Amino acid sequence: MSSDSVDRHKRFSIEHNIDYDLISDTDHKIALAFDVFKEKNMYGKKVMGNERSTFIINNEGKIIKKYSKVKVDGHVEKVIQDIMEFTK
Repeated sequence: MSSDSVDRHKRFSIEHNIDYDLISDTDHKIALAFDVFKEKNMYGKKVMGNERSTFIINNEGKIIKKYSKVKVDGHVEKVIQDIMEFTK
């Protein structure tokens, strides 16, 4: 999910061969609900934007794990490991 437009998501999906829908949150309602629309520092300037985050949500719709300020390296492996632990 990001604040990018639906059209931009479609182009991104085609470019990266993604076969599932991406969520467009141009009005930040979802980001605000998940408390990830934050003040950030971009090149020394304060701006509002989505904090890169990942959530694991169980079958009942409950958030069981939140990762904030996510860095790409090693993140996927950590999330998969945690999901495996939750499903034991």
